[in-house]
Amino acid sequence: MVEKQLEDFLPNKNSSYKKKFNNSNITTKINEEQVIERIKTVVDPEIPVNLYDLGLIYEIKINNNNDIKIKMTLTNPNCPVAGSMPESVGKSLENLSNLNSIEVFLVWEPKWHKDLMSEEAKLALDIF
Repeated sequence: MVEKQLEDFLPNKNSSYKKKFNNSNITTKINEEQVIERIKTVVDPEIPVNLYDLGLIYEIKINNNNDIKIKMTLTNPNCPVAGSMPESVGKSLENLSNLNSIEVFLVWEPKWHKDLMSEEAKLALDIF
């Protein structure tokens, strides 16, 4: 019998999502507002607010080749859906025109806190 360790029961904390489209016919550059609009369609399964307004998206980088890199976190490292959230964010971007690649990384620094939430999210959750 194999002895289980605590880590065996915790979600994958090094989760990321990567997808390459090899789009060589880039006609227009994707802008940050387009990316944010798509990310706002991803709602936290435990809190009825989108990930962007929850303050879980720390960084969005888009280069001239329309390669998108996103650093995000979660409200809690022990979140049961930790492994699926980067994929959900990545998949929300897949239909952007002229997209070359997507990389979404889960990070834990800085630690998330409620002050990162938008005013809309705070109102929706009755947090002041």
